[in-house]
Amino acid sequence: MTNKWTHLAEEVLQGKSLTKQEGLDILSVPDQEILSLLNGAYILRHHFYKNDVKLNMIVNAKSGLCPEDCGYCAQSSIANTKADKYPLLDKDSLVRGAKEAMERKAGTYCIVASGRGPTEKEVNHVAEAVKEIKENMPLKICACLGILKEGQAERLKEAGVDRYNHNLNTHKDHHTAITTTHTYDDRERTVNHAKNAGISPCSGVIAGMGETDEQLVETFFALKELDADSVPVNFLHPVQGTPLGELDGVAPLRSLKILAAARYILPDKEIRVSGGREVNIRSLQPLTLYAANSIFVGDYLTTGGQKVKEDHQMIEDMGFKVEQYAVPEPS
Repeated sequence: MTNKWTHLAEEVLQGKSLTKQEGLDILSVPDQEILSLLNGAYILRHHFYKNDVKLNMIVNAKSGLCPEDCGYCAQSSIANTKADKYPLLDKDSLVRGAKEAMERKAGTYCIVASGRGPTEKEVNHVAEAVKEIKENMPLKICACLGILKEGQAERLKEAGVDRYNHNLNTHKDHHTAITTTHTYDDRERTVNHAKNAGISPCSGVIAGMGETDEQLVETFFALKELDADSVPVNFLHPVQGTPLGELDGVAPLRSLKILAAARYILPDKEIRVSGGREVNIRSLQPLTLYAANSIFVGDYLTTGGQKVKEDHQMIEDMGFKVEQYAVPEPS
């Protein structure tokens, strides 16, 4: 029997774009309708991605030492935390991280560095590591180095970077409540720099930072307008010592509704369950795969993740399968 969420999914497959009100309706759906909502989301997810799950692994290539004041981040200049502080890892360490990504069956290896944006020396350093990785391993490489200057995206592209991540994080009107040392436009501009250089754009949100439902839905529409290929959906993991450390995080069912909203609004995009899934979604994590087609495996930047074997087992138990490599193996 067709329910309203299945019907909506079928309309989306026929070319309908969700309205803002329909996005809000998803976030406010009664809890008892969650399985019907996820069934509709799965129709969309399966149409574009079958039962494949893309795995991504992060290497914290440079930690702490950040001048920005992002309220959620343990590495920011205003955070009172014990986050590690170290400069950019050497090339051999970055290459070893790629080998570890292979062992975890990850198709995408994400090189993430703290700071406002990379220096020219840092861009060149990452580029050298990426060249070596791409020559020897069938991995998609994502870089997340902060705000890019003119010409830097092009050098990363030339080195073999496939994707660049720079999250919008939150709604334009809520941005100054989260950080004041850079603007929403700075973030949007960096995503466009990557796109213009021929790099696949990756940009997403952090839910649970005090935004309204309207702001969250409108941010998903902003990502649709930006045409981000990959959309990480993070859930605030409150860290003591940060301005947002006293917030409650996001309830499990609420998290599933947010992922469903992302899928209905961005039906053909890679929707990734990202930071905070373990502490926010908890025992309901397997259900995320009905809306999302991508997850991170292993630890995040300053917080721990679920054990890799448990993620592999979760995927298998749910009847999904790992898309092991995102790019063809070298001949």
